[in-house]
Amino acid sequence: MNRFGFVIPVYRHGSTLDYVISSLEKFNYPIIVVDDGNTGDDKIFIQKAAEKFPLVNLVVHKKNGGKGRSVNDGIKKAHELGLTHVLQIDSDGQHDISRCKVFFEESEKNPGAVICGYPEYDESVPKARLNGRKIANAWIHIVTVSNEIRDALIGFRVYPVEPYYNLLKHHAVIDSHMGYDTDILVHLSWKNIPIISHPVKISYPKDGVSNFRMVRDNIHISLTFTRLCVGMIFRFPVLFFRMIRRNISGASR
Repeated sequence: MNRFGFVIPVYRHGSTLDYVISSLEKFNYPIIVVDDGNTGDDKIFIQKAAEKFPLVNLVVHKKNGGKGRSVNDGIKKAHELGLTHVLQIDSDGQHDISRCKVFFEESEKNPGAVICGYPEYDESVPKARLNGRKIANAWIHIVTVSNEIRDALIGFRVYPVEPYYNLLKHHAVIDSHMGYDTDILVHLSWKNIPIISHPVKISYPKDGVSNFRMVRDNIHISLTFTRLCVGMIFRFPVLFFRMIRRNISGASR
């Protein structure tokens, strides 16, 4: 039987954490909050949320280590708690939390798969972010030799804990910063973990705090894809024949 929970990495979004957790309480699942080296008011908001909500399990980093390290440590905590699946959701409140129910239901039907969101934007989306996403999603189809993944960058996914945890034990190169969302998804895909995509609405509030730095982080993501392309070359025969088998299987249904 599946045991669900949530992982919420938090950096500079302490002010919206209370809203996110309040919206998740109705599921009555453990909520793993990872304080990624926050200071000042953000630190206070996180501490108050941990005291206010009994479902919260708090993991604290003394220094900021990036989203990848935060989610990885959240997965380790989930494994420690005996959870089988976690929905990773960002703490900025941009995602449509009502979609959690659908994602959990899909995970129940497909317990071995990652249930990965792909964004449905409203008019608030920055155009530069939208165009950059199109480039990233084109590259992820190349490095996985598959069209299975609709979006490489979204922070709204149900991960099966055991495959993720095993990957961490045997693979130490998962990107810890802005390349993380792509990196972990590609490595799980390479391990033949199915990726099932579902839509989730995203809005960008005018006064929202963004941790994305256009030049620095796009360079970082580009370097991540460069490394993944090298990895894909060595795996290409296996990935190619896997794609052929999937196409044959799909055509025979």
